Amino acid sequence: MLKEGNTLPDIKLKDQNGVEKRLYDLLKEKRYLVLYFYPRDDTPGCTKEACGFRDGIDELRRLGADVVGVSIDPPDKHRRFIEKYSLPFSLLSDEEGQLSRLLGAYSEEKKRCLRKTYIIDASGKIVKIYDKVKPDIHASEVIEYLKTKV
Repeated sequence: MLKEGNTLPDIKLKDQNGVEKRLYDLLKEKRYLVLYFYPRDDTPGCTKEACGFRDGIDELRRLGADVVGVSIDPPDKHRRFIEKYSLPFSLLSDEEGQLSRLLGAYSEEKKRCLRKTYIIDASGKIVKIYDKVKPDIHASEVIEYLKTKV
């Protein structure tokens, strides 16, 4: 399990359109990547969390960050979730749990991603991990943290 200070592995995952994305490509032109893991698309807590990031996206981008969500849901389910809630960021499918297991964001018991967030800097280093996430306030917590980095 990776910790703060470790480097993010360069893994490829499919986005909501089925296009493979390299994690390191997502870091280009941004100071930070907010990589948040969540259990399932279109469930109450996951919707609150995603909409919080949606509502804070202008501030997050002003602070030099981009947001990407990750769950084990397939690309087509991600696409419907994005369309339903007008999410302005990508969702990646970790259907085999490869990345989430590596980062310690997977529950073997429940067979799904845990609710965890990793803030990664432009060099690929994990600078902050949120192990305990409250969906309704999490985006605000991330924004406040990033403000201390500007």
